[in-house]
Amino acid sequence: MEIYCTRPGCPHPQNYFRDLDDHSTLRTVQQKYCTSCGMPLILAVRYLPTKLLGRGGFGAAFLARDRYTPGMRPCVVKQFQPAGNLTPTQLQLAQDLFEREAAVLEQIGTQHEQIPDLYAFFPVVVPSLLQPQKQEQFFYIVQEYIDGQNLDQELAQKGKFSETEVLEVLQEILKILQFVHHKGIIHRDIKPSNIMRHRNGKLYLLDFGAVKQVANVPSQEKTASTGIYSLGFAPPEQMSGGQIFPSTDLYALAVTAVTLLTGEKNVTQLFDVCSNQWKWRDRAAVSPHLANVLDKMLSPAVNQRFQSAQEVLDALNAPLQQVLPPKLHQKHKLQSPQQHPPFSVWEILASAGFSGAEGALLAIALYSLSSSPIITLLTSAFFLGILIFAQTRRWIEKWDLLIIPTITLAIIFFIPLLHAGLTFEQTIILSSGAGLIAIAVTALFRLVYKLLSLIF
Repeated sequence: MEIYCTRPGCPHPQNYFRDLDDHSTLRTVQQKYCTSCGMPLILAVRYLPTKLLGRGGFGAAFLARDRYTPGMRPCVVKQFQPAGNLTPTQLQLAQDLFEREAAVLEQIGTQHEQIPDLYAFFPVVVPSLLQPQKQEQFFYIVQEYIDGQNLDQELAQKGKFSETEVLEVLQEILKILQFVHHKGIIHRDIKPSNIMRHRNGKLYLLDFGAVKQVANVPSQEKTASTGIYSLGFAPPEQMSGGQIFPSTDLYALAVTAVTLLTGEKNVTQLFDVCSNQWKWRDRAAVSPHLANVLDKMLSPAVNQRFQSAQEVLDALNAPLQQVLPPKLHQKHKLQSPQQHPPFSVWEILASAGFSGAEGALLAIALYSLSSSPIITLLTSAFFLGILIFAQTRRWIEKWDLLIIPTITLAIIFFIPLLHAGLTFEQTIILSSGAGLIAIAVTALFRLVYKLLSLIF
């Protein structure tokens, strides 16, 4: 039988013992040691690690067998193994998180069928591999093994999820979160890799190592987050180390849903830092109703999100107008069928460039006729105002923004009286420069407006 050594840095962790192929010997042998580093292999006298499942920042996970069960029950052995040079404070924090996972699994694992059960929690003390005179201590959690794939693996294998598939994930995980939050526990690390689908199709929520218990703790502790989170999935209050809420998990679940719908591996690419909003709808085939629910879950402000998992479940079956994010809800009530659709960012910038270039061409032509700067300025402003008004009414749009300046330039070029003493190249440079300046000013104004709207 093969047994895998759990010591970090073991040069040859795979061990094979022929005598353990005998069932009676396997049940009765007291201990086996790694042939490379001398690490005890049979953990807590009963668990036999057989395969490395993965490593993370605070530990490693192994597939193991429990030799004291009739069918040699498979299980997962998680070892506390912090990576990097941690300070004593960081090390203690990591250990507390690991022990907290064991405590939470003991509390809720047996009470909900979609949370893994806890089988054991124990330390192992062994001589150090590099300094035999010193001792090393490792902590282990043994929990239920879920035979299947996590959603991260599914996404890599099959590509984007359909809306129906994402709704299934939302419905199942929201029910689990409803139970977890009712127990005064916040998971704090919802993401595709922590949602496992069993071979029978049932979804499980994994990795409670970053949980935050908010019930029965002093008020000072309620306001502080330990700073353990997954980049892109954590909302602002968690990233800043502030107080966290059930809606913190709901935000991360919405990011998970967006990841599955868009197939985006780096989910931070979907977040627009300029507007402080998620820009994902054009990357997914999704109904407006579900999109509005997700956008409300993704609100940066805690008080603008759903406050409980049950609220989200209710919203998924609610009429459209009841689940619009706050800003969209206001626009929905104010907009009438006669109103024109809002301009996109690209339309605004293109219109600005058109206005700047056309305004410069008009000024050149008018100055050639009057030679008076004041008359030129006033007349140009008048005609430019008409053009801007026409754009707001969508009388001028799309290809008109290119055709009109081209016609104006041709008229100036072919009528010498309108040159104002400029060459064709100088006219092109002046009009293009005016257009670029108008685009820059418009972009700057829009950015300032967005920042002010976020503050006030």
